[in-house]
Order: sequence, then C-alpha cells, then structure tokens
Amino acid sequence: MDTTTDATDATDATDATDATDATDATDATDATDATDATVDKDAEVTFADVFRDALRRRGLSLERVRDRLEVQGIGVSLATLSYWQRGRSQPERARSLRAVDALEDILALPEGALRSLLRPGRPRGRTTSELLDLSASHRVFGENSDVEQALGADFARFNEDVTSLVIHETVHLDAERCIRQMSVNQVLRATRDGASRMTAVHVIDDPATASVDVAVRCGKLGRVEFLPERRSIVTEILFGGELAKNETVVADYTISLTPSREVSTYHERRTRVSLREYLLHVYFDPGALPVSCHRYYRERIGAEMSSSRQIALDVSNSAHMLPPKCPAGIHGMSWEWPA
Repeated sequence: MDTTTDATDATDATDATDATDATDATDATDATDATDATVDKDAEVTFADVFRDALRRRGLSLERVRDRLEVQGIGVSLATLSYWQRGRSQPERARSLRAVDALEDILALPEGALRSLLRPGRPRGRTTSELLDLSASHRVFGENSDVEQALGADFARFNEDVTSLVIHETVHLDAERCIRQMSVNQVLRATRDGASRMTAVHVIDDPATASVDVAVRCGKLGRVEFLPERRSIVTEILFGGELAKNETVVADYTISLTPSREVSTYHERRTRVSLREYLLHVYFDPGALPVSCHRYYRERIGAEMSSSRQIALDVSNSAHMLPPKCPAGIHGMSWEWPA
C-alpha cells in the first residue's frame, strides 16, 4: 500500500464577516468618524497603519477580533491578523477581502476605509511555466502515476501551499494478512499565507475493496473520493481556518478498509520533500506473522532499492522503521509471508 502527501508553496491569507456585539458597537466614545478614518494617500498611510490604529482606538485585542470573526463562521488565525497589523502581508484572496469588510464594521470604520488601502496584489495562482514544471512530482511518482491519475488536473497544485515536516504512520494487518487500517499523524507548515487544507492519496492493494471509512481526530474531514478503479483514496483534511506563512498545523486521521482478498506485502510513503522525521509502525495479527521484515528506500517509483535492512519483530508482533535521514523519495517496509 502506498501513501502520498507533502508539498510545494502558496499565496494569501484569510476570509471573514462578523457580528459586532452591542457593547462595542454602540459605545460613542469609541466611534471613529469619517475624518479619522479617511486616508491621505500622499502621506503614505498604509493598511497596516489604519488597522493598527483602529484596534488601539477600539481597545480590541487580536484575540477578540478573531473571536468575532468566528461567530460568523470565519476562521482567521491570530498569526494572519498579526501579519496584517504589522504590514508583513495583506489580504488578497476573495475570502480575505470579506474579512476586511467585516473588520471595518468591527472597528467602526467607514466603508472602504481599509479596503481602499490595499495595494494591487500579485497575479493569483501560478504562471503557466510553474504549472508545467512538475519535475519534482514526476521525479518521485513517475509520469502519469496513480497519484496523478487520481488527482487529475489538481495534480499540478497538489498541496502547493503546505509542506510536510514530520509523519508518523501506524498500519494494522488482519489475520488474512491484509492491511485493514492506517493511521497518520502529520505535522505540516504553511509555505505561504492562506493555506487551509491538505490532500492525501492512499493507494490500496485490492481494487475490489467494498468501502472505506475515514475518521479525523485533528482537523476536519473535507472531500473524500474512493476510486476503486484506480485503487486510490483521495482524502482532504481541512485545518479549520487559514494559516499564515510558516505556521504549523497537525493533521491526524485513520482510514479503515473492509476485508480484502489481496494479501499485503508492503507499505510505503512517497514524499517530494525531505522530512524531518518519518516513523512507520506496522502491527501484525498474532495468528499471521511474517517470516521477515525489511525497511527500504528508493529515489523514485520503479527505481532499484538503494538501501535495505532487516527489521526484527518486537514483543507486540510489530515492526517499525525510523530512518536517520528522510530525503525525498520512497520510504517503505516490506515483509515476507511463510509459504
């Protein structure tokens, strides 16, 4: 069985709208008139200047602003708001611009007082040349891989705004020697403002698998596609809001499979980026133990194993691997069943 997630890079920051409570909204001493809020562009007043000053006038912390945005179901991280306040980034995406409109209401600013200060954003998305440069993915997955077929056009933007740092996987096999469950705990970092989700592609052994179940412990389950004809499960984990660049997030989920007819002989992780840590822990049923286990590494799909080392089963009928280094490529464990 194969698993793929990881990264590349991304772009902006957030979304929003809000409900202002009566205490703050009707306090006449806090109200800012049009004269205070209008911007003299000749004086080079910036979005960050007005945002920061309005927060001070209203006596609101970023935490309270975030909470008010959340009242209307809009997730904006503290880091993103802080970046806006300090001028390190500015709202650009459509959802972020909705946040700006809400902030004007929360901060008792005239309509457009903040939005009018936004500089023209850089072109959204990637250029044609960037989209066509899929060498990092093809170098590991190969051309027209199962991952590329499962994602279709989305393959060009596969996890483009997050990168994986640490991945821990736990795999359980049943008495029929088949993988029945996979649990993944993954730490990711946003490579640009606005990251809000990750996608994982799991390639299963048996195309006749009847159904799959995905349970998320950390994060929120988004889109799930079970593609038996491609032996693939595409899982989307939502972070619950948008991250600022360099923010980290944990995704934790489990995939359970119905009984299979295909005997499992390996599990591997494909990664386009070097990982700080990768732990794979495989549990075997006490009534179906392999005669040997090996950990291995390959630079890409179809390549020869450049390193392979035997792993002993422990007292829990499990084997694990924790490579000292995790370069881009394919890290996996294989096992051999008794005849």
